[in-house]
Amino acid sequence: MLDPKKKQSIINKYKKHDADTGSAEVQIAILTEEVKELTKHLKIHKHDHSSRRGLLKKLGERRRLMRYLEIDNQESYKKLIEDLKIKPLKREQKIELFDEEMEEGADKEAAPENESTNDEE
Repeated sequence: MLDPKKKQSIINKYKKHDADTGSAEVQIAILTEEVKELTKHLKIHKHDHSSRRGLLKKLGERRRLMRYLEIDNQESYKKLIEDLKIKPLKREQKIELFDEEMEEGADKEAAPENESTNDEE
């Protein structure tokens, strides 16, 4: 569990305005610090399965918030992953690959239609 002083310093660093304590950026930063602490704990206590489960839940929550932030505010997302030294979501690569496949599929579908009309005439 995070020390209240440490948590407040994280909130002060990533807040958007004076009363901000729950924006996606703040939540991701807090979860990142909690993940670091749990990871350090689990290196020592390898058989602590309840803490491992808590770690996985925190990672899932952080991933969902990062996905939201990536869609909502791309600049803030890039700044945050750079600042916190988090791996970017693999989602970007999948979107690019999907777009390429869609373009290739459209080209392939257009070509046979043109050929079939030529054969019928």
